[in-house]
Amino acid sequence: MKKDYAKYAVDSTCELLAIDSPTGFTAGAAAWVRDRFSALGFHAELTAKGGVRVDLGGADPENGLLLEAHADTLGAMVAEIKGNGRLRLTNLGGMRAENAETENLRVYTRSGKVIDGTLQLCNASIHVNGGFSDTKRSFDTTEAVLDEDTTSADETRALGIEVGDIVCFDPRTRVTESGYIKSRFLDDKLSVGILLAFAKYLKDNGITPTRRVWVHVTVYEEVGHGGSASIPAGVTEAVSVDMGCVGDGLSCTERQVSICAKDSGGPYDYSVVGRLIDAAKREGADYAVDVYPFYGSDVEATLRAGYDIRHGLIGAGVYASHGYERSHIDGVWNTLKVLKGFIL
Repeated sequence: MKKDYAKYAVDSTCELLAIDSPTGFTAGAAAWVRDRFSALGFHAELTAKGGVRVDLGGADPENGLLLEAHADTLGAMVAEIKGNGRLRLTNLGGMRAENAETENLRVYTRSGKVIDGTLQLCNASIHVNGGFSDTKRSFDTTEAVLDEDTTSADETRALGIEVGDIVCFDPRTRVTESGYIKSRFLDDKLSVGILLAFAKYLKDNGITPTRRVWVHVTVYEEVGHGGSASIPAGVTEAVSVDMGCVGDGLSCTERQVSICAKDSGGPYDYSVVGRLIDAAKREGADYAVDVYPFYGSDVEATLRAGYDIRHGLIGAGVYASHGYERSHIDGVWNTLKVLKGFIL
């Protein structure tokens, strides 16, 4: 597989990253995903839950493979309009105040108005707050400071903001000349880009898989139930294509594909993991096998929903997960190689 497909995956990822889509607010991203797969010539449809299911074709519908990735990201919601006109937030998914502090944000009102702001520590001026360094960061000790002239709850409500409005953080996407991809929410929009690139590879080369292959881009992974529904009939295996963990005690780097043997939900299917490793070796992919200490995936939600399948998990290595994340085009390319070797 040419590296051009990895470049296509990165370019697609950057487009998707520009569409705000925290859990519960994913319609725009899902429509983009559906339209991109459709433009490649594949049947793509929105599920009732709001995800996207794509049929990549294949000759054996009784031994189907489901590839799962997710387009929902971390974010926040307005929990309180404070007396000073600022906002107390509650997180969506695993968004942490320590990582979001000083980040630019957007508040989406129910009327369609979008209002800019920044998440700051309460009393954020270091020249005024002697306890700045000692304050534990949480969504109770930080606040959204709006870029509007408001100093009261009534003035903020007059802008159209109410409790329950969605708050999205700036992804700050950047691709370096050395091939690194830096952005919030590479988890898991990078994998959506990878699956689009794999679909394009099939289309460009006129390849029909020997087994029926489906893609499910879910929209509730970050809260644990993304992959719990919309599993096509005949699927016997599912592989989550999600971020590969990079950190202390693990061997994967951002330039590799990670094959997960076990995470917080337990071991992945032994035979599937073995075949993923074999695929990496056959295709010459630079890979690592790791155990993730604090992690869960869509495919585990599929199992918990009662589906009788075998499961696996791969992904391009991503550093600083749930923060300002970083991967590399080589990790994307190696992930595509494993998909090719496992499926074709």
